[in-house]
Parts: sequence; structure tokens; C-alpha cells
Amino acid sequence: MFQGASSLSLDAKGRLSVPTRHRDVLSATAAGQLTITKHPHGCLMVFPRGEWEVFRDRIAALPMSAQWWKRIFLGNAMDAEMDGAGRVLISPELRAAAGLTKDAVLLGMGNHFELWDAATYAAQEAEAMQGEMPDALKDFSF
Repeated sequence: MFQGASSLSLDAKGRLSVPTRHRDVLSATAAGQLTITKHPHGCLMVFPRGEWEVFRDRIAALPMSAQWWKRIFLGNAMDAEMDGAGRVLISPELRAAAGLTKDAVLLGMGNHFELWDAATYAAQEAEAMQGEMPDALKDFSF
């Protein structure tokens, strides 16, 4: 179960260093094998390979009416591998899709991560915090 936010910087080659607290789990459970694809909110989803395969199968089973979403998720998916230093190369196409240049935020989302451009994430989070709670949370106790 991945959780928490980490502020990261992409290096000049477009690599990010996976935080140590996640690196060991990814090495043990996925042998450092990851799959990265677009998220409809403008970030990237980063899956350990096994979790990606579950997600991929669910997307592939969608009806023809969801064909564009299949293209977005499956057609943009790229396999990646953590190197010996725990770094992952984010392809130029995916970096451009998420507006990633240097400063990024990696969010643990349970079975996968979201990778955001830091400024984009901060702006969208601030906007969400100013809005109303979604109905699904209205009866939730904090």
C-alpha cells in the first residue's frame, strides 16, 4: 500500500529518484519493473508491473464505447525499470503529457502512484480545497 507525498526533482535526462521508503517495496514486489501511463487529470500513473497488469486487463475489457479511454491508458503506457540507484526514466512523451519539467510530486495512491508537475498539483489541490466536498464525503466523519 503506497501512501504519502514526496517532492522530487527530475534530472536533466528526465529521471526521478524513487523515494527510499517505496524503493524497497517496489524491488521486492515488482523487481523494480514499472509501467507509466497518462491519467485523465493531467498527471501520470505509475504502477508496479503486477498492479499494471490488473489495471490493463480491466481497461482492455471495457466495451467499444470506451475505445478512446483504452487508447489513452493502454496506448500511452510505457514500461520502465528502476536502475541500480533507484531512478526511473520518464519518457519525453509522458513528461510532455503531464507538463513535467523539473519539480514533481509523487503521491502514493494505494496500489499505484500519481506523478504530478509540482506547480500543477499545488494549483489543482488549492482549487479542490476551495470547492465543496463531494457527496461521497458529506457523511464521512473526520
